[in-house]
Amino acid sequence: MKRGKYDALVSMNRLKLIQVLMCIIFLFLIIMTFEIPLLFKSSLGFESAEINFTGPLKINVFVDNTLHRKPERRMRELKKVSGLVFDEIAFDSISKNENFTELLKMARDAFVVGKNHWEDVVSGKTKIELGKKKKGNFSVSCPKSVSLSGIEFRKRGRMILLPCGLALGSHITVVGRPYWAHLEKDPKIWRKKTEDDEESVLVSQFVVELQGLKAVDGEDPPRIFHFNPRLKGDWSEKPVIEQNTCYRMQWGTSWRCVGIKSKADEETVDGQAKCENWIRDDENITEGENTTWWLNRLMGRPKKVPLNWPFPFAEDKLFILTLYAGLEGFHVNVDGRHVSSFPYRPGFTLEDATGLFVKGDVGVHSVFAASLPTTHSSFDPKRHLEMIPKWQAPPLPDSAVEIFIGILSAGNHFAERMAVRKSWLQHESIKSMNAVARFFVAMHKRKDVNVELLKEAEFFGDIVIVPYMDNYDLVVLKTIAICEYGVRMVAAKYIMKCDDDTFVRIDAVLKEAQKVRKGRSLYVGNINYNRKPFRYGKWAVTDEEWPEEDYPPYANGPGYVISSDIANHVVSDFENHKLRLFKMEDVSMGMWVGKFNNSKPVEYVHSLNFCQFGCIEDYYTAHYQSPRQMTCLWDKLKRQGKPQCCNT
Repeated sequence: MKRGKYDALVSMNRLKLIQVLMCIIFLFLIIMTFEIPLLFKSSLGFESAEINFTGPLKINVFVDNTLHRKPERRMRELKKVSGLVFDEIAFDSISKNENFTELLKMARDAFVVGKNHWEDVVSGKTKIELGKKKKGNFSVSCPKSVSLSGIEFRKRGRMILLPCGLALGSHITVVGRPYWAHLEKDPKIWRKKTEDDEESVLVSQFVVELQGLKAVDGEDPPRIFHFNPRLKGDWSEKPVIEQNTCYRMQWGTSWRCVGIKSKADEETVDGQAKCENWIRDDENITEGENTTWWLNRLMGRPKKVPLNWPFPFAEDKLFILTLYAGLEGFHVNVDGRHVSSFPYRPGFTLEDATGLFVKGDVGVHSVFAASLPTTHSSFDPKRHLEMIPKWQAPPLPDSAVEIFIGILSAGNHFAERMAVRKSWLQHESIKSMNAVARFFVAMHKRKDVNVELLKEAEFFGDIVIVPYMDNYDLVVLKTIAICEYGVRMVAAKYIMKCDDDTFVRIDAVLKEAQKVRKGRSLYVGNINYNRKPFRYGKWAVTDEEWPEEDYPPYANGPGYVISSDIANHVVSDFENHKLRLFKMEDVSMGMWVGKFNNSKPVEYVHSLNFCQFGCIEDYYTAHYQSPRQMTCLWDKLKRQGKPQCCNT
């Protein structure tokens, strides 16, 4: 009996103890429920994890006195705006630092202006201003024809503007006179016999060129059609006409007319031969043909010699050149005679030809353009963007991904982004969320572009805004933003950077990166070794900008891959003000990887299949691809199952 009472007492005590423990756990859960949100608000400095794109920006991006935002951010904190934000007040406090370079000063100014532009866009202020000025209509009316005298043409920089581009049947007539040949020591169209050859060459050549709008600051405008008569000075030592196109400073395969008519079985353009003949057939007959010709003459059956013409241009002789836009290509007539035809190349449309430029050894008497389109928006993203749900990006996955691809783009590159969405972003890796890709775009100097960019970002969900004013020398900031997004937003194993004119075979790139042993740091791409900086010319770098004699090993910018630990190191150094910035983005990454390599070995993987200039068969990446070439590459990849180029 005594033992039974004891057992009952123990059971009651155990029950009370369990009840007390449950009360403590319940109180703990209540406390944590209130404390966790406060903890995140105080430590991360934001009220909400989402951005309201219909009203003012709700995120307080300037939360402390450091140069960059420093706290680690949670996954999915920011969806459309990069965390790469500068505090201009902190800049002033460190401006006397010896490491405060001109590039950093440029970055400060760009972020100050860009931040104001972005706030005006998200608040709706910019849209209201544009509505008052243009009443919501960005289209322009264009004249049916344009005529300039030689004096007016020279005053306008030897260019005639075609604001609405060209259309089928449009034609431009140039009346001019080639100059007499002059001596040049190093003409670009002449091949030196020896390296020490300094012999002067008689040169007379000029260019008639249809150009498009400049796509990126620091780059030449695209040459939609390049027509280059070389009267004297060509490497062949004969008069020739060279024709070509150029996109993003990358020339296509030239087509040369050398005086021999295109073969009968060769492809024509709207039924016209690509090249006409200006060498008489009876001047180039063989000995056997010559005997037959004399025999026919003696028998009273003379050979019928076709009527041919001399080279269509002559020094100090007036010419009338007419450039006509046909169904399949451009046609050039000189003095009423067809001279050459050039088929349209993938990537260019007639409406892109917004100006005709004439330069070289020629005096222009007049220019006349007619049958021009009268309506075309000088800025109209609607003609490029297809607001269809199937082109929208999949949502960010909750788990880590294999590769994150950051695509550098400019605000007004609506056509380029749309072409990428419709081509390689349709790859199975993107659909299955094993890979994530986002465009990284800064503020454009045109406010209407920024308004349309915001609409595009909201609809497609694949744009990350880096809120600084875009500048060619500050592209490196977008690369840092890609690293930051890749390691903090999607926790990717690999981070890839490419351009919006780069076609990427995601499966091939991943396969190349996965060749490196698991756990090793890697840097994969078309790697340059022992490259020296240019001290003169377009890509010149001063001794102050780069005092070293050589660049570090670096992968070409159009496409390369780094491991997440390198990307995290770049972001950390940036936030701690230890990251050296250089205006050449790809060299900067090589420099950062080299620094990381000093503490942890990096495996450099070099492959020429990361093609920098154009496209090669079996490419991993193909650069300088126009929007039409993008879709062409994708169609070939799907239809034929192997990578083939579209650059002919």
